[in-house]
Amino acid sequence: MKRKISNGSRGILGQAQPNYLVPMGYLLAVVATIIWAGNFIIARSFNEDILPVGLAFWRWTIAVITLTPFALRVTVEDWKLVKKHLPYLAVSALSGVTVFNTLIYIAGHTTQAMNLSLIAASSPIFIVLMSRLFYGEVISLTRATGIIVVVIGVLLLITGGSLERLLSISFAIGDLYMLLAAIIFAGYTMLVKRKPPAMRMITFNLCTFSLGLLFLAPFYGLECWIYHPVVLNLSIMLALLYVGILSSVVAFLAWNKAIIIIGPSRTALIYYLIPVFSGIAAWLIIGEEISLVHIFSMSIIISGIIITNRTTS
Repeated sequence: MKRKISNGSRGILGQAQPNYLVPMGYLLAVVATIIWAGNFIIARSFNEDILPVGLAFWRWTIAVITLTPFALRVTVEDWKLVKKHLPYLAVSALSGVTVFNTLIYIAGHTTQAMNLSLIAASSPIFIVLMSRLFYGEVISLTRATGIIVVVIGVLLLITGGSLERLLSISFAIGDLYMLLAAIIFAGYTMLVKRKPPAMRMITFNLCTFSLGLLFLAPFYGLECWIYHPVVLNLSIMLALLYVGILSSVVAFLAWNKAIIIIGPSRTALIYYLIPVFSGIAAWLIIGEEISLVHIFSMSIIISGIIITNRTTS
C-alpha cells in the first residue's frame, strides 16, 4: 500500500507541496516584502534626484551584473528550454521588469505617497481574482473575510484613522500609472506560476532581468537625450545598489520561489505587509512617529493575513 503524503499547500499548477516547504514559502514572501518596503522609501526619497527610467535602467543593470556570475552556468545548461520558451520569458520580462517597476517610479513623480500605498494595496486583490479566473482557485468565505479585514487595516494605516483624510485624497495621472502597475504585477505573478517546471528559477530570473533591461535601454537613451543621464554621487550609488541587489535579485528570487511553493494567492496576501514594514522602516531610519493607530492597523493587517491563510482552499 502506498503511503499517503500530507499536503500543506498547492503550488505551481496545483501541484501538492510537502508540509515542510510551506513555512519556507511564507518566509520567502515576507523577506521579499520587507526588502520592497525599503524600495518604496528609496523611490520616494530620490524622486527629485533620479528620473524614473534612469532609476529602473540602473537598477536592472546592477541586478544583471550581480546575478550573472551565479546564474550563467545554469542558464547555459537550460539554454534549450530558454529558446523554446523565449516568447513566455519576453512577456514576463516586459511585464515584471520593464513596465511594472518603471511605472511605480513614474507614478512617484506625479502623485502623493499616500496614493501610491493605497493603490499598491489593490495588487493582491487582482492576484486573487486572476487566480480564480485563470486557475480556478476557490475564494472561500474565510479567504474573502480575511481580505476584507486586511484592506480595512491598510486603509486605517494609510489614513491614520481619519475619514476626512481618506475623503480628501486627490487623484492625479500618477494614480492611473500606479493602478496599471498593480494590475501588471498581478499578471506577472500569474506568469511566474506558469514557469516551465524543468526551467530552474535562477535561469528564469537571469533571462527576465536581461530581457527587461534590453527593453528598457532605448527608453533610457531617449530620457537621457530629452533630459539628462543619472548623475551619480555616494547616496545615489548606495540607493542603486540597494534596489539593484536587494530589491531586484534577492527579493525577486524570494518572491518567485514563494509563488512556486505556496501559490500566487497566498503569496500575494503577504504583499499587504509592505505598508507595515514601510512604517517600521520610516520609524527606524528617519524617525517618523508610530502612534497607537499605526500599531492597531498593523495588528488588523496581520490578523487578516492569518485569517485568510487558515483556509484550506
